[in-house]
Amino acid sequence: MSVDPFFTPVSGFDLPRFAGLASFMRLPHVPPGHPRFNEVQIGLIGAPWDGGTTNRPGPRHGPRALRDASTMIRAQNAATGHRPFEAVRCADLGDVAPNPADLMDTMARMEAFYSTVRAAGIVPLTAGGDHLCTLPILRALAKDRPLGMIHFDSHTDLFHSYFGGTMFTHGTPFRRAVEEGLLEPARVTMIGIRGSAYDMEDRDFARSVGIRVIPIEELFGRGLEDCVGEARERAGAAPTYISYDIDFIDPAFAPGTGTPEIGGPNSFQALQVVRLLEGVNIIGADVVEVSPPFDLGSMTAFMGVTVMFELLCVMAAQANAGMAANP
Repeated sequence: MSVDPFFTPVSGFDLPRFAGLASFMRLPHVPPGHPRFNEVQIGLIGAPWDGGTTNRPGPRHGPRALRDASTMIRAQNAATGHRPFEAVRCADLGDVAPNPADLMDTMARMEAFYSTVRAAGIVPLTAGGDHLCTLPILRALAKDRPLGMIHFDSHTDLFHSYFGGTMFTHGTPFRRAVEEGLLEPARVTMIGIRGSAYDMEDRDFARSVGIRVIPIEELFGRGLEDCVGEARERAGAAPTYISYDIDFIDPAFAPGTGTPEIGGPNSFQALQVVRLLEGVNIIGADVVEVSPPFDLGSMTAFMGVTVMFELLCVMAAQANAGMAANP
């Protein structure tokens, strides 16, 4: 595919990285309604909302911090050789406009936004926001059939409810997604789960429906390649969503999050698990729960956008392979 200069990021050799308006990875801003919106293949989207947070708030500020940190992303992945901005047309589609005073209205707004993205044939890569943001995204992407999912996190987010009956929090999105038929449990794998627990209700539910939970002890015991390989095999060739909570990473490397859990992967391992996703049929992906008020020196924001870049590389390679197979 020939490179369209419009979809090429601004180079740090042309404009210093600390100058200009910050967009995701210095890509053009192409919101819905833009004359070139339908040309975008992978759209980077901000979901500045944390209405599902139950303890330390702040992920609503995540997309802005992630955009700023993303000015450090360059054209080539030195480890894998991928040059995603030359492989596919990428753009910053802007933010979903939330209603911070109304949880249900915000989820409806998000579902409508992602339905527009899906109708245009754009594969979304989202910066959250808390993990409840993933539920309306799945509602938009799984309208025709349930999806598989590979989920990196220290929590399953499979709880039934909070505080005696609150059904929508950042700890419940995937319970709702299973109940609504958005996810196919046999193709869902959750990797890195750890920390103290109220009880084992979430794990019991996972077993009852066929979701595979790989605790952190098993991830380190078997190794990243083996565990992610199992997740790829379970996902199969059908459309699969990737959800990456920044608290999957040990807080020594990503302190800026609302519910940190010690004993997690280091920053290299955090990238390696994404590189191992090559070959998965990714219909969309997100990086959530970056909370700038708890960050130190923007290190979590930079970690988050680096994970996004790794996801983008895998997604772009997949899209480019599809175009080569169907010229």
